[in-house]
Amino acid sequence: MAVPDALIEGDDGVTRCSWGDAPTIYRVYHDTEWGFPVDDDQRLFEKLCLEGFQAGLSWLTILRKRDNFRAAFAGFDFERVARFGERDVERLLGNVGIIRHRGKIEATINNARCAVELVDSEGSLAAYVWRFASEPSGTALSKDLKRRSWRFVGPTTVYAFMQAMGLVNDHVDGCAIRPAVQRARADFSPPGT
Repeated sequence: MAVPDALIEGDDGVTRCSWGDAPTIYRVYHDTEWGFPVDDDQRLFEKLCLEGFQAGLSWLTILRKRDNFRAAFAGFDFERVARFGERDVERLLGNVGIIRHRGKIEATINNARCAVELVDSEGSLAAYVWRFASEPSGTALSKDLKRRSWRFVGPTTVYAFMQAMGLVNDHVDGCAIRPAVQRARADFSPPGT
């Protein structure tokens, strides 16, 4: 039986979304993270930031540098990142292990400050973002984040975040991981509901 272009059968015999088979780092990410629902504020903040850093680059580049980003940005603890100043910006600009883009670095620090404010007003980042799961285009969440002064959160970036954090299930029909994601989403209780 022919596998549609959106799917690929890996050398392990598993049919996956075509992007998720190789290299191995993609396979692991696709099979164990992408699309599974997340309600941890720190992981949600990390993903929003990394999606912003990915703009104009491949996700593979970011994925390969993810541990470096975590080390550079205090594990994406937004309370700590919110206290970063100009010295930290300069330190990060000199860090060859991450994407050294001043605008994206400054946006991450700005967004950490915005995340602190958002948690103060909404209770948690998770409760806030999961309210937008019923509008899966990313447009409404993007607009609201921008209204709250977040940066590097355009609709495409936000939609990629929604896909990765399980707000939508975009594993292709026929992908072996799609049913596991469907079950995880069915068993998931969004925060604040």
